[in-house]
Amino acid sequence: SVKFSSLFENNNIQKQDSVPYHKNTMKWRSLLAGLLGGLFGSSDSSSPFCGPPCVPGEESIMSEKEHGSSHTPVQQDLRWGCDWGTADRICNYNRRYAEYSGYFQKQPTFLAELQQASEENPIHFYDSNTGHLLFTAPVHRSVDDFLKESIHHGWPSFRDDEVNWDRVRILSNGETVSVDGTHLGHNIPDRSGNRYCINLVSVAGNPVKDAD
Repeated sequence: SVKFSSLFENNNIQKQDSVPYHKNTMKWRSLLAGLLGGLFGSSDSSSPFCGPPCVPGEESIMSEKEHGSSHTPVQQDLRWGCDWGTADRICNYNRRYAEYSGYFQKQPTFLAELQQASEENPIHFYDSNTGHLLFTAPVHRSVDDFLKESIHHGWPSFRDDEVNWDRVRILSNGETVSVDGTHLGHNIPDRSGNRYCINLVSVAGNPVKDAD
């Protein structure tokens, strides 16, 4: 089988061992999680990366399957011209790496679609492997706010209300994945709460009929 470490000799991928976060936010989130865990018996009280309403996931979600951590490769015709090889490596053979910062800004069809979007007409983001709906944005904010935050951090950045919690899980270290084993990115909370920093290539799938 192919080793994860041998898959990242690609200019579209960068190592992302750690990402800065606001330390005070994480400290208080950890304390609150511990308190709530004591009151309600939560099994995930040790993780500061999954405050409500996020849904925690088990490590087994990312266990080895037929195609890396997933059952299938990414779709052949990804949206917005996303590179298939980059997407397949990041989605299925990866736990620590990301597309390069600003990758989404180099995809003109994505930016054009974003210009036409609004809270009343949001963009739907689908799993690049399965076609299941994972995120919808913008929700309860403007397109400009979504774009400004995403540009500032380098990757599409989603908030709690923009996540489809039927299909997305947060692991104990903040890794954000789909229930089907697709690596999506990481939850990097800030002063405003949970912020899901997501690879565009992971959510560039086409909706599959009857997928949801």
